[in-house]
Amino acid sequence: MQVRGRVLSVASECVPLIKTGGLADVVGALPGALAKVGWDMRVLMPAYRALRPRLEDMDEVWFEQNLFGGDARVMAGEIDGLQVMLLDAPHLYDREGGPYSGPGGDWFDNARRFAALSWVAARMARDGIDGWKPDILHAHDWQAGFAPAYLNYGGTGGVASVLTIHNIAFQGWAPAQALADLRLPYDQFYPGALEYYGGLSSLKAGLVTADRITTVSPNYAAELMRPEFGMGMEGVIAQRAEVVSGILNGVDTAVWSPEVEPMPYTPKSLKGKAANRAAFCAEMGLDVPGPLAILVSRLTDQKGIDLLEGCIPDFIAGGGGLAILGSGDALLEAAMRRLEARFPGRVSVRIGYDEAYSHRLFAAGDAVLVPSRFEPCGLTQMYGLAYGTVPLVSSVGGLADTVIHASPAALAAGVATGVVFHPVDETGFGQALRQLLQLYASKPVWTQMQKNAMKQPVGWEASAAAYAALYEDMLA
Repeated sequence: MQVRGRVLSVASECVPLIKTGGLADVVGALPGALAKVGWDMRVLMPAYRALRPRLEDMDEVWFEQNLFGGDARVMAGEIDGLQVMLLDAPHLYDREGGPYSGPGGDWFDNARRFAALSWVAARMARDGIDGWKPDILHAHDWQAGFAPAYLNYGGTGGVASVLTIHNIAFQGWAPAQALADLRLPYDQFYPGALEYYGGLSSLKAGLVTADRITTVSPNYAAELMRPEFGMGMEGVIAQRAEVVSGILNGVDTAVWSPEVEPMPYTPKSLKGKAANRAAFCAEMGLDVPGPLAILVSRLTDQKGIDLLEGCIPDFIAGGGGLAILGSGDALLEAAMRRLEARFPGRVSVRIGYDEAYSHRLFAAGDAVLVPSRFEPCGLTQMYGLAYGTVPLVSSVGGLADTVIHASPAALAAGVATGVVFHPVDETGFGQALRQLLQLYASKPVWTQMQKNAMKQPVGWEASAAAYAALYEDMLA
């Protein structure tokens, strides 16, 4: 296939190398999806300590002297079919812990660590890498936010830039005194450019300098221009509304599919789903006459987890059951444990995260609960759709974009795929759970919803086409 263009994707994490959230899934999936429509994308990310063994089989393609405190090199190679470049800067990334924090909390120099990634990305984009020069620099979230800024302030070299906001809650703040240390121009430190409430924000830097801005769902793109969702950035985004667009994420349907589970099933035959549910309930000691709801989530207020303790008892009284997998806030973990202790045989809780167990939950569950207060895109509801595990979601971000509410009109037309509620409070969530019980009580209606859900396109095909169209428009 003829190459239509080249893209340097810059991010702090990427599946299958390292993951802390959905950002990694997107960064890892995009290159393969775009390759099918003619775009050559390569990923640049830090060589964290856990990735250093990978460097042995890679080739050096870039050397940077005195990169924010030490020499650095970029190593390139193919990993699981992905063209990857790892920024090897031991003074910044060779540390015990995760990408952003260690045993003592967030790394004190995160602003510098990810400014270094952005600096190298901009220089490589401008100059080309070992005979390969990108047409577009694609930066992801605050960790790569300075990349469009460095490209803009240092000369673009004919390279266009796009910044994708995966979660605006994380903004990459640094004090104003760091301006020189981060190699940013003094004359750009004012409210219309780099200054952000008296300091610096790498996310804002990207928002004001990138040629295009995308978010991970159309609804989230609109929400970000309102104070309740913009988190201080709403004015910046609204000012650039003409270059803001929302492109839904997708999921890897080769991995997340009921057809590849040990007890497979399809929309044409849901017997396998019933078998999965029966086996799971038997193993976990659950006896649930009504719908078995699952919750796979970080246990935080953002995810609406604090609503469960007040609403689930009525759901249990109506015949429902609940299986939880997640970790997070200690108080919310304790609240989930209290639900399990209060309703033995109806509520199961596993604190932590286990990918294989997550697959089992989606295969066994009747419904998946996603009562988030904000959700840029959300992958959980997409997994639910793929598995016929009917999503019950709040009407925010990508949740509203992907689930068709079981309204009277949608039910009459036979197109409903889930339950959508608003506002995000105990009353709204409680009403949604009651509707879920009512829908489940009608087997024909419930089966139709399951089949509708499983027929929804949740893969990367549509998203890759949308990104390709965006890139082409940028180059035009």
